[in-house]
Amino acid sequence: MQPLLDHVGVFVAAITGVLAARGKRVDLFGILVLALVTAFGGGSVRDVLVGDTPVVWLRGPWLLLNATVAALLTFLVGRECALPRGALVVADAFALAAFTMMGTQKGLGLKFSAPVAVLLGVVTGVAGGILRDVLTGEVPLVFRPEIRLYATAALAGSTLCVTLCTVGTALPMAALAGGGLVLSLRLAGIYWKISLPVFETKKAV
Repeated sequence: MQPLLDHVGVFVAAITGVLAARGKRVDLFGILVLALVTAFGGGSVRDVLVGDTPVVWLRGPWLLLNATVAALLTFLVGRECALPRGALVVADAFALAAFTMMGTQKGLGLKFSAPVAVLLGVVTGVAGGILRDVLTGEVPLVFRPEIRLYATAALAGSTLCVTLCTVGTALPMAALAGGGLVLSLRLAGIYWKISLPVFETKKAV
């Protein structure tokens, strides 16, 4: 299941990297850079943190080819068709779910403690998007109050996956349940505009 999850996550994340460049007059080379950074940023940070090098996408050509094809297809389709304005957040929700489970499974596979496995899931889920948004000059999605239940969804899904594995559930089923929770919370947050409280201080009298 892990290789399939890797390829699904990379493909969808590369698409979000291209969509994030919409309206910013980025050329094809820049599009490819954004796609690859988004697709591999979170996994690279995770692998460096746990000392599992070379990072996963350097171990063979297939993930790199996957991301490149996804970027080129999205670029070509986007030039010919008007993609929906909500395409980025929806695609990003699927990428968040896939990458969060990839990081969580990596932590569990390496026998890290439950909190560390959860943290690796969250880092893998959000780091690529943060790098993408920084490169495009945007406040990262994870820090925007109007972007509903982003890291919170990743945290909840990763926690569910780890908890289910702790009580004896098979890892593929636990990952499926955790990924489903990430996706459900993220899409529910977008649809119903659910978000966490924003830190604001009261004005002095």
